[in-house]
Amino acid sequence: MRYLILWLSFSTLIFAQDKGNVEVPRIIYKYKKYQKFDFEDLVIEGETGSPGDLSINPRYQRKFKNKLPYRKNFNAEIRKSIERIR
Repeated sequence: MRYLILWLSFSTLIFAQDKGNVEVPRIIYKYKKYQKFDFEDLVIEGETGSPGDLSINPRYQRKFKNKLPYRKNFNAEIRKSIERIR
């Protein structure tokens, strides 16, 4: 198994192609340092108008039932908790 791994690693080096002295063209990007926008000369054509009848449909609000049981007081539970502390 060791020989197989060694053989595979060396075989990839043997079959690798040499690129030689190929020069890669160097690309230099130049961005604008300053750009001016003149909004006074900008003309926008179109129609302006207000929406006629703006209405929102009322949604049905569902009332959920409380799944926890309703109790007027929790005196018995309070007494038990005080007894546990003592």
